[in-house]
Amino acid sequence: MKTKAVRLYGEQDLRLEEFELPELRDGEILIKIVSDSVCMSTYKTAKQGAKHIRVPDNVAENPVIIGHEFCAEVVKVTDKYKDKFSVGDKVVMPPVLSYLGGMQTIGYSFGEIGGVSTYSIVYEHIIENGYLIKIDSDSFFNGSLIEPASCVIRGYKANLHLDNELKPYTNIKSGGKVAILAGCGPMGLVAIDIALHGDVKPSQVVVTDLSTERLERAKQLFNPEDAKKDGIELIFVATSDKDELLKISGGNGYDDVFVYAPVSSVVELADAILGFDGCLNFFAGPLDKQFSANFNFYNVHYAQHHVVGTSGSTTDDMKDIVRLIGEKRITPAVMITHIGGIDAAIDTTLRLPEIPGGKKLIYTHINLPLTAITDFEKLGETDERFKKLDDIVKKNNGLWCAEAEEYLLSNF
Repeated sequence: MKTKAVRLYGEQDLRLEEFELPELRDGEILIKIVSDSVCMSTYKTAKQGAKHIRVPDNVAENPVIIGHEFCAEVVKVTDKYKDKFSVGDKVVMPPVLSYLGGMQTIGYSFGEIGGVSTYSIVYEHIIENGYLIKIDSDSFFNGSLIEPASCVIRGYKANLHLDNELKPYTNIKSGGKVAILAGCGPMGLVAIDIALHGDVKPSQVVVTDLSTERLERAKQLFNPEDAKKDGIELIFVATSDKDELLKISGGNGYDDVFVYAPVSSVVELADAILGFDGCLNFFAGPLDKQFSANFNFYNVHYAQHHVVGTSGSTTDDMKDIVRLIGEKRITPAVMITHIGGIDAAIDTTLRLPEIPGGKKLIYTHINLPLTAITDFEKLGETDERFKKLDDIVKKNNGLWCAEAEEYLLSNF
C-alpha cells in the first residue's frame, strides 16, 4: 500500500513524498501513524544528514523516514503475532534499537518506518524484542509524548550517588535538592513534573530560565503552593548567578543538577553549584562534536562530584511513563504549544530552534499549517473550527487534550 512520509536525503534535504510500501511478511505489522512530536534531535539529524552518527552513509540513495516520537494504530497483523496484537491497538516505540548493538534508530535509520508518515511497517525483530508497546489511552498525543518524557525519566534514573558505605546507587537523591537549569523548555517542563510527581521525592526543586515568558508559563503550570502541600519547595528564578543559586540551596549546593541547554556557561554553572556527592546530568545533546566545558576535578576527588549523560530511553522507561500518566501523576500535555499537519512537518523541523514555545505536534493524516494553541482565539474570529478548539483548550487550563484531538481529527 502507499504511504506518505517525510524522508531525509542529506543535509537539510527533507522531502514529503508518497511511495509504495512492500507487502507485509509474516511477523510484521502495519501501523497507521496518527501523531508525531517534533524532536530537537530530528532537527540536528536534518542539519547533519549522513554525518549524523545514527544516519546511514548511503542515505542519499536510500532515504530514511524521520520522526521517532509517534503514536500509531495497528491496522494489519500477520499470523505470527495475532495472539499479541489486534487491529485498533494504540502503540508506541522506544526508537533506539539497542538490541542491534549499534546506532540503528527509528526516525534516523530506516526507510519503511518513521514517525512522519501515514503508514509504516514494524519489522519482526522490533516486535520480537518487545519494542512495540501497547498503550491504553484516550488520545494519540499522549502516546507521542511518552518517548520524550521517557528520555527525561531515563536521565533521572542515571544520576549517580554514593551511600554511607561509598556504594554507588542511581536516581536523584531522596529528600535532596534538585536544580533544573534552562528548565522551562518542553523537556524541562517534564523534568519539573517528574521531580514533583515521580517515584523519588526531593525536598527542593529550583528551576532557572532566562526567558521570563517561559518562566511565567511554567509557574502557571506548576504552582509552588501545590508543591508545598507535597512537602517540596518549588522555586522559579531568572538567574545565572552562582552565588544566588547557592544561597537558595541554603549554602551547601544541590544534590542533583540538570543541564537542559548545551551551553558551556550553563554546564560550568551546574558544576559550581553542586553539593557534596552531587551529580551533574548533562541532558541537552549538542550539535558540536567538540563541545566542552570546564569541570572542577578537585571536587570530583574531594567532594565526590559526578557527571552523567544519557541519550534516548528504554522500554522500561516508557512503561514507567505510561504508569505515571495512567496514575494521573504527570501531564505530558504541558509540553505542547503548537499543532500542525503533515504539510507543516518539513518547515517545522528545519526551523525548530527559531520557533518559540514548546513541543510541536504533527498529525500526519491532516493538512494544517503549524499553529500555536495561543492563536486559536484569533483564528476563531474567522474560522468556527478554531473557535471550538479554543473553547476546548481553555476549559483544560490552556492545554491540548483528548477532546481537542478528537475534534481536530474529525473536522480538519
